Amino acid sequence: MNYFSNNLKYLREQKKLSQNKLAELTNVNQTTIARWENGEMTPSLDNVLDMADVLNVTVADLTGKNLAEEKEVPFDELEILFDKHKDILTDDDKEYIKFIIEKRKKEIDKELGEDD
Repeated sequence: MNYFSNNLKYLREQKKLSQNKLAELTNVNQTTIARWENGEMTPSLDNVLDMADVLNVTVADLTGKNLAEEKEVPFDELEILFDKHKDILTDDDKEYIKFIIEKRKKEIDKELGEDD
């Protein structure tokens, strides 16, 4: 089963994007987004790739499972990565990595119009 329609709407709403804003970010029109969300139209592969990129998910996740029913992962993947490399990462390294990730997240949110 293809979950694209439901996941598109779910992710768009989670990211607080209007259909118009998502359409602008992906170079399609708002009506197309609405039709995809309603299951009235099927997107091209290029459109699916664009949507996955803008919504920051994999194509497999966007099309292959119901993201609204997914449970939150109970662990921090960054902490797992740090633990795996604890012999080479200093506390300063870890703080710097967190800083860079947070800075980039804010830049992306700003580009998407999600300023706090």
